[in-house]
Amino acid sequence: MTASTTHGAPTTLAEGFVFAEAPRWHAGELWVSDMHGEAVHTVSPSGETTLRLELPGRKPSGIGFLPDGSALIVSMTERALLRLAPDGSCSVHARLEALVADELNDMVVAPDGTAYVGSYPADPPAGLLLRVRPDGSASVAARDLRFPNGTVLSADGRTLIVAESKARRFTAFDVDAHGNLGGRRVVATTPDAAPDGMALDAEGAIWAGFPLAREFRRVLPGGEVTDRVRVGGRMAIACTLGGPDRRTLFLTSASEWDAVELGGAPTSVVETLRVEVPGTGTP
Repeated sequence: MTASTTHGAPTTLAEGFVFAEAPRWHAGELWVSDMHGEAVHTVSPSGETTLRLELPGRKPSGIGFLPDGSALIVSMTERALLRLAPDGSCSVHARLEALVADELNDMVVAPDGTAYVGSYPADPPAGLLLRVRPDGSASVAARDLRFPNGTVLSADGRTLIVAESKARRFTAFDVDAHGNLGGRRVVATTPDAAPDGMALDAEGAIWAGFPLAREFRRVLPGGEVTDRVRVGGRMAIACTLGGPDRRTLFLTSASEWDAVELGGAPTSVVETLRVEVPGTGTP
């Protein structure tokens, strides 16, 4: 096995979330969707948490950013993208119910503001990736995905990789000059566990949460695992690489995933871990 690329064990940065999801490093702070806490927060490098948006009954998930600094936020149950402007005002950026019957899920937003949003399919082979232009117009970019989940874009914007949780694999697409997806291929499989939220590093490895395995892994193209990070028996939900040098791995985890079982209990935490290889691409 390739030598470990981590430094030590994870340390707690922030706590008090119900289900912290979709961590994103942006403009010097970490953004987090508390999916079952129905709110979006930011966390400073020192661990100070700020409530950015309350979304009662709307279940936020994926987060990304437009060129003007506005945050795009997936509203899962209403099948929409919300736009949180720098002044704190919130509006609907795109309504997607005409394209997808299922709830929405995670998302990646390219530097030009094009968003790729996954669905939460009741029938796993029928998962979609939707492409939402910066003006809010939307279309289906890819079909027949087995529960599309965490999604990343390479630094040059020419490759998109999505975790297909129910297929236990990472699938890549070429991205053409118009944002169309093609050249679909499997880049790594994880036969023993389903991947969730993820990040890409400068060596082409994928850091991903594996909720039911209750650990984060660094997976090379082809499937070799170089690192495993346990999170105290909690479910390993999602991660991102950030900080000034993009060598801080932010990890979100929770005791369970089901909202009823959680019962609003603030068991979810954000932890950090220093790594050797910096992050690249988006988010």
